[in-house]
Amino acid sequence: MNLPKVLLASESPRRKFLLEEAGIEFRQMSPKVVETLPENMEVDKIPEHLAQLKAQSLLNERRDGEVILAADSIVVLSGELLGKPKDKEDAKETLKRLSGRSHQVITGLCMITQKGTWHQSEVSEVSMSDLSDEEVDYYVENCVPLDKAGSYGIQEWLGLCRVSRIEGTYSNIMGLPMYTVYEMLKKVE
Repeated sequence: MNLPKVLLASESPRRKFLLEEAGIEFRQMSPKVVETLPENMEVDKIPEHLAQLKAQSLLNERRDGEVILAADSIVVLSGELLGKPKDKEDAKETLKRLSGRSHQVITGLCMITQKGTWHQSEVSEVSMSDLSDEEVDYYVENCVPLDKAGSYGIQEWLGLCRVSRIEGTYSNIMGLPMYTVYEMLKKVE
């Protein structure tokens, strides 16, 4: 495939994994940004805004022919943003709130090329089964929920065994909607 090289503005091991699995040539750098939000920003606009900040922070790091790609994912439950948990107890409380309910995972993308900037968001709807206290405790103690929005990873035990339905793409829930990324990269000249 004749795709441009990518500068991934993210430290996420999941985004790295997805690009590797897709065979997209890239290098990875940590964005240099403080994640601030304008007052009264609508929740569904947050991921795109943060992705743009991340991409723009690496403008001086881009090499010739390289495309900067940044992403930011959030979990939204009934209109409320569920961020990364502060600690294990916070993760458990978040998972109890998600139990037996559907929520959205919104990933904002920003791609900067020599010719301009493109951005958009993808939404996936995730239905979580009822979670027992034992299942919540098991997941929090045996997996790594503290670095994930919504306190869970779709690729881990909870996502594999307790998510009953997904509308949208699996890779979007992991943090990088690969169908959209691929379509964007194909359009770069």
